[in-house]
Amino acid sequence: MYDIMLSVQGFSTTVVFSALALRLINNVHGQLGNRPPAVPGLPLIGNLHQLKEKKPHQTFTRWSETYGPIYTIKTGASTVVVLNSAELAREAMVTRHSSISTRKLSKALTILTSNKNMVAMSDYSEFHKMKRHRSHRDTMIENVVNSLHDEIKENPGQTINLRAIFQSELFCLALKQALGKDVDSVYVEELGTEMSKQEIFQVLVVDPMVGAIEVDWRDFFPYLGWIPNKSVEMKIRGMAERKAAVTRALICEQKRRIASGETRNSYLDFLLSEEDKLTDEQLTTLVWEAIIEASDTTLVTTEWAMYELAKNQKCQEQLYSEIQEVCGSEKITEEHLPRLPFLNSVFHETLRRHSPVPIVPLRYVHEDTQIGGYHIPSGTEVAINIYACNMDQKEWEKPEEWKPERFLDSKYEPTDLYKTMAFGGGKRVCAGSLQAMLISCTAIGQLVQEFQWRLKEGEVENVDTVQLTTHKLHPMQAFITARGAEGMHA
Repeated sequence: MYDIMLSVQGFSTTVVFSALALRLINNVHGQLGNRPPAVPGLPLIGNLHQLKEKKPHQTFTRWSETYGPIYTIKTGASTVVVLNSAELAREAMVTRHSSISTRKLSKALTILTSNKNMVAMSDYSEFHKMKRHRSHRDTMIENVVNSLHDEIKENPGQTINLRAIFQSELFCLALKQALGKDVDSVYVEELGTEMSKQEIFQVLVVDPMVGAIEVDWRDFFPYLGWIPNKSVEMKIRGMAERKAAVTRALICEQKRRIASGETRNSYLDFLLSEEDKLTDEQLTTLVWEAIIEASDTTLVTTEWAMYELAKNQKCQEQLYSEIQEVCGSEKITEEHLPRLPFLNSVFHETLRRHSPVPIVPLRYVHEDTQIGGYHIPSGTEVAINIYACNMDQKEWEKPEEWKPERFLDSKYEPTDLYKTMAFGGGKRVCAGSLQAMLISCTAIGQLVQEFQWRLKEGEVENVDTVQLTTHKLHPMQAFITARGAEGMHA
């Protein structure tokens, strides 16, 4: 009997320990298996066939209606977790930053950024700070206003192309900040040709923005990276080589200026003072980055804001009244901005409705983490869909409408002005965000202060996706009328 009791006791103990072990194993598997829902795809290629259009942010947003704000897709051999809500985006960019701060670049971006030598595309570090110049910003905006006055004098009754004028002046500003002076042309010895300013703009800004979204199938199947894809690679390398050659020519020209004893408070002067810490490739890439970052996203936001104001006459007049009340006979300046809440609301609502970069560049999870309560294993890629965050009905009332007054609502705290996350978040917030806000807000204010804007009949809201940022498909065409004696033009 005693032996039987021992046997039963032993059996019971075994069962208990087995049950505990099984439960422990199940808990571990449950944690590891608690992954975001997956969007069904095909073997081998995953969901690539569903992303043929160059508007993935819209496709991701549609999927979020079915699978929720966080889900997984397969792009060939890669697993991508897509985040479509502001709460999840903030968790990834701020709370989980240490686990997913690394950028995951496509082959095109790797080539164009010289393997992450751009600060915006590099892994997080405190490498440098960009010097900004208030006087250059003021001159740039004044030149835009003067050009518009000249345009309506020379071509009365005709529509104006704001993009053409603003883009030209913004590029001048970028060159002055980066190099210390504007440049009309430069001889590029490596290419054996003299380049005009328009050609410089094409090589340094337009070509890289188009090349950045070039698709190379090897990005989705890294294990096949040894197979050449000459057509795409030659195209991107050609862009990168021309970009580097032109930038080096601009740097050499300014080095001669510095060697003659003429110094300026420019970004290049600052970088050359740190030259012993930089390779030639890093110097070239950092100067190019300073030029391109000041030449595009500010333009996109300002043009969209003026489009919306020209379409919404009531908002335009509300903004004009606010400017008149605060500035009186003075021309609006950066000092006035803190006292112009509706102008700031116009800027932030434009960022929300027309996010310049609708998807944050892919990030790479380098250690196991959690987002939204789901287990995200090391090796996963994370895509943050800013467009979906800003069109989320849980966050925004009637998100499809452009309504700057929403930011004047007492339910919003001042920090909510930055919840659009157009400039990123956490430690990876865009270094140029303050300058972009100052330029865009001051420009919008002066353009409304000086002119009344009305859209050309048939003007549409189409978005161009052949570049990295969300330009209008066609430049805005508007009729403008000087506000006469009320305007600030001297």
